Amino acid sequence: MSTLNHSPHAHAPTSVGKIMATVMAALIPATLYGFWLYGWPAIFLWAVTVLTALLAEGFIIRLQQRPALPTLMDGSAMLTAWLLALSLPPYAQWWVGVIGALFAVIVAKQVFGGLGQNVFNPAMAARVMLLISFPVDMTLWTAPMTLTGAGSPDFMTGLAITFGGVHMDAMTSATLLGHVKTEFTRGIDLYHSLPGFFSTNNSLGDRAGSLGETSALFLIAGGLFLIARRIITWHAPLAMLLGVALPALIAHAIAPAHYLGVLPHLLSGGLMLGAFFIVTDPVTSPNTNEGMFLFGLLCGLLTWTIRTWGGYPEGVAFAVMLMNSLTPIIDRYVKPRIYGRTRKGEALPVGKEA
Repeated sequence: MSTLNHSPHAHAPTSVGKIMATVMAALIPATLYGFWLYGWPAIFLWAVTVLTALLAEGFIIRLQQRPALPTLMDGSAMLTAWLLALSLPPYAQWWVGVIGALFAVIVAKQVFGGLGQNVFNPAMAARVMLLISFPVDMTLWTAPMTLTGAGSPDFMTGLAITFGGVHMDAMTSATLLGHVKTEFTRGIDLYHSLPGFFSTNNSLGDRAGSLGETSALFLIAGGLFLIARRIITWHAPLAMLLGVALPALIAHAIAPAHYLGVLPHLLSGGLMLGAFFIVTDPVTSPNTNEGMFLFGLLCGLLTWTIRTWGGYPEGVAFAVMLMNSLTPIIDRYVKPRIYGRTRKGEALPVGKEA
């Protein structure tokens, strides 16, 4: 016998599974483009990461003596692994994806109680763990086949690289942010030390980077699709982009030889993936629109700060995790209006509770 809670009652024609499926559908164009650029290594790494996450989720659920299939069908484990795979180097070793998926599902999610209870975004927590634990494997980048003169990807050779059997020096490349970090540390004029970086099509992803950097245009399109479907709101994505763009604009205007401009910052790294698919996570972000805007803005500012002066060339994952820890504080001071009351807590007149 079920217990009916007190009013107000609301019915939403959606579910966790439908929301997760919609988010994954929004990721498909950018993911497929990444597969086309990098070939079988990227496909294999993505598949291994997703499969490991599903198996880990099912194992933990069975340990809790709960039916595994209903929980697996909600899509949360698959989406977590998908986002993690997009943040990895396409030619990373298979065990990187396995370890990352295990950490994301077991440590960052299930240890906290499962879906809806985790404090940190599982995908970003796993990426930070991998970056700190395996910095070499997490920073070995490969240029897309379109830049190596290979034409179409050599799938079988690429698969050998994934397993560590073949290493093709001619294909290795630095990311834009990694190159900038190195040259800035050496005190070199950036715009005279970026061979070809600003002549490549950054918006389409024809440069070295993770799968999540493959196409800013596809990621933006996916994000706008989620906004149109009302899965997410515009507050956090816009605020995060502003948080990176504004300091980049000011710093570049002061010293253009030492600070990247707005467009390279916006179109590089995992910023677009983070803005539309990470900071909008309803579990680890604030509850109100105002809180989401503040959350996104501070994520952007931290990302730009870490990119500019931190020890790592990319700062999205670190920024998101730091802000995840501040979400309870934001929710404490930026509270939603209680149903039937004003923002100040006063009761609304009769007939105006809505």
